[in-house]
Amino acid sequence: MRHRDGPGGLVYSTDAGRMCPACRQPVAQCACKAQAAVPRGDGTVRVAYETKGRGGKGVTVARGIPLAADALATLGKQLRSACGAGGTVKDGTVEVQGDHRDTVVAALQKQGYTVKRTGG
Repeated sequence: MRHRDGPGGLVYSTDAGRMCPACRQPVAQCACKAQAAVPRGDGTVRVAYETKGRGGKGVTVARGIPLAADALATLGKQLRSACGAGGTVKDGTVEVQGDHRDTVVAALQKQGYTVKRTGG
């Protein structure tokens, strides 16, 4: 059974489940969510050192990198190995354990990004 509701078009199909209103594909095969995953910003990557919410442990955080999730994960791995530290990629940011601001800034500039060092 298919149901059309207002200007959004097809909302749900018993064949495929929920439908994306933009590309009208099943949500699992949505083509527009991959395009929306790339963060929009001013083109400047900001690198900071943060300790809030981490029990006093500090991490170097890089925000505003204009890459899709899979490319961001690859870049995060490169940055972590360049610093010789652990870390993670979450919510569009790359976190590297410890104070590695200089190394991260240099590595990102080498790859052609415009980088600003923020915070103290």
